[in-house]
Amino acid sequence: MNSRMKILQATKWAGAITLLVGMMTLMYGIVIGFNNVIGIGIGTMVGAIFIFLMGMFFITTEEMVENTFKGVEMTTPIKSSKVVYLKR
Repeated sequence: MNSRMKILQATKWAGAITLLVGMMTLMYGIVIGFNNVIGIGIGTMVGAIFIFLMGMFFITTEEMVENTFKGVEMTTPIKSSKVVYLKR
């Protein structure tokens, strides 16, 4: 399995589990009426979205680095021209 697919699967599972816990916490806070728990549930759901987005960022970064044109390897060094410095 490709390393990018492994990262994608791990990101999906971590994000989904965190999102599910956040939704359950939010519902618990709404039913019971604890305002603090509602805030924790919302924060957990936002955190799950950030986890997923960071995983996607890592995958796209790896893809771009792998497919970037690296340039042409030079066999002989470039000879520098003589530079004349003028005194003032």
